Amino acid sequence: MRPIPLALLGAALLAGAPAAAQSAAADWTRGATCYEVFVRSFHDSNGDGVGDIPGLIQKLDYINDGDPDGGHDLGASCIWLMPIAESPSYHGYDVVDYYNVDREYGTNDDFRRLMTEAHRRGIHVLVDMVLNHSSSEHPWFLEAARDPDSPHRDWYQFSAQHPGVRNPWGSDNWHRSPYRDEFYFALFWSGMPDLNVENPEVVAETERIADFWLNEMGVDGFRLDAIKHLVEAGRGAQVEHLPGTHVFLREYARHISSVKPDAYTVGEVWDSIGAIMPYYPDQLTSHFMFQLSDDVLTATRTGSAANLYRGYLRLQREGLPPHRYSPFLRNHDQSRTMTVLEGDEGKAKMATALLLTLPGLPFIYYGEEIGIAGDKPDENLRTPMHWTSGAGGGFTTGTPWRAPQADWATRTVAAQDADPSSLLNLTRRLIHLRKANSALAMGTLVPLTASSDAVAAFVRRDGDKAVLVIANLGSAPLSGVTLNSEAGALPEGDGPSDNLLDGPNAARLSVGADGRIQGWVPFRTLAPMTIHVLEFSSDCP
Repeated sequence: MRPIPLALLGAALLAGAPAAAQSAAADWTRGATCYEVFVRSFHDSNGDGVGDIPGLIQKLDYINDGDPDGGHDLGASCIWLMPIAESPSYHGYDVVDYYNVDREYGTNDDFRRLMTEAHRRGIHVLVDMVLNHSSSEHPWFLEAARDPDSPHRDWYQFSAQHPGVRNPWGSDNWHRSPYRDEFYFALFWSGMPDLNVENPEVVAETERIADFWLNEMGVDGFRLDAIKHLVEAGRGAQVEHLPGTHVFLREYARHISSVKPDAYTVGEVWDSIGAIMPYYPDQLTSHFMFQLSDDVLTATRTGSAANLYRGYLRLQREGLPPHRYSPFLRNHDQSRTMTVLEGDEGKAKMATALLLTLPGLPFIYYGEEIGIAGDKPDENLRTPMHWTSGAGGGFTTGTPWRAPQADWATRTVAAQDADPSSLLNLTRRLIHLRKANSALAMGTLVPLTASSDAVAAFVRRDGDKAVLVIANLGSAPLSGVTLNSEAGALPEGDGPSDNLLDGPNAARLSVGADGRIQGWVPFRTLAPMTIHVLEFSSDCP
């Protein structure tokens, strides 16, 4: 697969062509971190055991209290809300009404109040937009399935006989209709029949839905679900990355930009970086980078930095600015970080620190900042937030919709809030630092060569400002580790000046005009599972 030429990408970003208008960085994205919230599990305001929008409003100060100097909040610049539209399922990914908030979560007016309160604190809000499929209980599908002459008939795919095809993974995505002697196509399960986004009427409806959420509800953008599957071919034999998908996304991005030029859109393309690159430069603003998640967690789990930077450097070579790709550790479909790392608190801190010092616009799944565990089935990845050790875990005064994790009474926000060395406080500090420090916010990534592959060492450089990150990923102390670089890694000067995480001072380093690091031993000993974030600039004393 050929990479996108830098000249083409740069032209698309700078020319302001309608289809690429969303590429321009909104001010809030500079050094930003986003926070993924499952409303059902975040905070319940009325004691029915289900999290709701009024409950989320009550906890906004935890996410961002609007005080950039306070540091007691997470400091997230945006939240992504998993589906909140009316749905028959707990997860909301099968929508029955795209224009109304699920009644268990509240009302449209509650949501508008959320937007007011979020914006007052400087929080931008993205909502999940599920366009690959609707619910099988949506009136569109019910009408189409019952009546072959329905105006919504071509909004879905029907077949009088089973087409006899399977998808590339060997699964059968054709389901027998309960209403007529025929079959319909649904990639994920029978309750989610796929919408035909090659039908102009469907496209027009998706644009009306976007208009509603952007204009009437005031959202700042969307996370688009399962976009690599939007278009199928061969009666479902081909179900990902088809040309029609890119046609739809270009038109959808153009429309969103025409309604709200600074809207932020992030797409789910669960695939390698190579497979994601054709979704640039002129479709959505950003895409989640699953490969980066795997690389950070693999480095942390194995104690080797050998492949930590490859994905980040690929994206940098492609010319993508940080706001146009979104790294993360885990999301609502994956085993949580603490589970992947087998309960190792030190490794969880290391993974978080790497995520928040490497480039991109990172997302953090709710509860990851306190190390909530969770494994399949999916419901156990989406359990209630642990706020306190009291009844209901501070989530509800009633019976929670799903039992929390076993350590709910000890692994809480309240307990970690009081512990300066906790995962929560490390996460807070790094999110605020990332936003305040231009090198961490926007800097180029420059990997360093370390004498041990257990050491992750890199520079983030923004002009004359630079930050050096040095981490021992291993379980044993390392002595005398040396660092080297190519030319241009650092600005000329003497440093570093400060350890931004309040660790020990590093050995002095004099950098000449060539900006090269040669044989530097920053610390006599690097303690196991520790990370140092060192400031270096041309005006260091």
